[in-house]
Amino acid sequence: MSGTAMAAVRRRRDTAAGANRWLVLVVLCTSLLLVALDATVLHVAVPAVTEDLRPGAVELLWIVDIYPLVCASLLILFGTLGDRVGRRRVLLLGYGCFGVASAVAAFAANAQMLIGARALLGVGGAMIMPATLSILRQVFPDRRERAVAIGVWSAVAAVGAAVGPLLGGFLIEHFWWGSVFLVNIPLMLVSLPVGRLLLPESKGAADGPWDVTGALTAAAGLFGLVFGVKRLGGGEPPLSVLTVVPLVAGAALLVTFVRRQRRRTQPLVDLGMFARPAFSTSVGCIVLAMLALVGLELIAAQYLQLVLGLSPLQTGLRLLPLTVAAMAAGLTGSTLLHRLGPRRMVVSGFLLTAFAVLTLAAMGGHDNPGLLLFGFVLLGFGLETTLFGAYESMLSEAPPAQAGGAAAIGETSYQLGAGIGIALLGSVMNAAYAPGLASVPGVPASASAAAGHSLGEAYGVAAQLGGERGAVLRQAARHSFVHGLHVTLLVSAGLLLLGAVMAVRLPRAMECGVAAAGSAGVPSPREAMAPQVSA
Repeated sequence: MSGTAMAAVRRRRDTAAGANRWLVLVVLCTSLLLVALDATVLHVAVPAVTEDLRPGAVELLWIVDIYPLVCASLLILFGTLGDRVGRRRVLLLGYGCFGVASAVAAFAANAQMLIGARALLGVGGAMIMPATLSILRQVFPDRRERAVAIGVWSAVAAVGAAVGPLLGGFLIEHFWWGSVFLVNIPLMLVSLPVGRLLLPESKGAADGPWDVTGALTAAAGLFGLVFGVKRLGGGEPPLSVLTVVPLVAGAALLVTFVRRQRRRTQPLVDLGMFARPAFSTSVGCIVLAMLALVGLELIAAQYLQLVLGLSPLQTGLRLLPLTVAAMAAGLTGSTLLHRLGPRRMVVSGFLLTAFAVLTLAAMGGHDNPGLLLFGFVLLGFGLETTLFGAYESMLSEAPPAQAGGAAAIGETSYQLGAGIGIALLGSVMNAAYAPGLASVPGVPASASAAAGHSLGEAYGVAAQLGGERGAVLRQAARHSFVHGLHVTLLVSAGLLLLGAVMAVRLPRAMECGVAAAGSAGVPSPREAMAPQVSA
């Protein structure tokens, strides 16, 4: 085909993508919804899976953890592959992989088969997540429209994470545990042909061969790092071999990856993006925001159930305002970004979240629904405002040719922040909780030591003791947990204030991010996106 004909095809495809951009957003959000659902939908199915497949303790842990572990490890690999071979192509392959893995998981005959299917789901998720963001950046070259699209995208992510346990509970109540995976298949069967028809193909600069060795090094390094962080977050001994070795090996491989990229003339990931204050600051803000959110959600769920005695359903309903507020922040994020600019938006989000955390520090041993509602609404709105501004700044600052790699870096930061948050805030919680049970009057030292591991274990020990000693231990454990909660919230508030200070490096106004890209020799999104659309 001649150069003129190719140019005509590109213009027609670009025009079609622009005209259907909001329909394209619906397709991309459907993809994201399924990935977000699968991250949480299995949580309520664990008892049913345990009863049916009889997995061992280690197998059960892998059933739950293998999906986010594989997904986080492969984000950079598939994000950069999309930049080379085509983002739509990788996304459609991800759809197919996700659908096949869902069918295998639904009818898994044993624990090993389910673990393998969940790992394959992680592969599909890693193909889908960076591609949705990079295609979104391409289809919405205008930064203000892109901000609206990112708001809808982030709101859908919040909905998926919240709806997962509710949908899973409904399906298990009426069907069997495999039905939580079957819901993916019809949506994927629709998304494949619709995506092929509507989504535009795009890729970055294809100079030089794709660095397969670098991609595998990054994947192995991230796998080791995330695995080690997850073990720390699960309460494993920090100095155990299965914790230290993955952490050290993962860090060493990532250092090797960085050095390799700096030496290559056509690197897999342009590390020069991190030299831009807006990009590196946005990535740091994503890590800090997720660090606070996931750790706080985990501890809040324990507080609601173990201290206040709420059922799982009541706990979910109490946490629902957090998700609703996050959705509202996502949908109004474009307006806020236009009025405040990236810097003030992200700083305000961090400050609002810190205020919410300090408000929740007033929680005690007795239920206070009004305080919890107020605190959770502020927490959800503040954190989503922060994430919205950070993601928008990161995507707008990245060169169009590196859109997939940039999106993968953002999603990897999201996953690492979540893992580190559980490990760090969980460690702070345990350090503040355990000393209160070191010596409980009238309770044997062995029982006190066992109760110091967690509040749930303390309740079990108290039930075994029974009588007055059990009641004393139970009361001491509740008091220690509330004290630990207060300490953890104060540490979280400090981290959020650190994030607010970090966010001062972001551009003051929306136009600054585009201008910065142009000054660095990178065309603005409005100028650069159209020529990159291929037939």
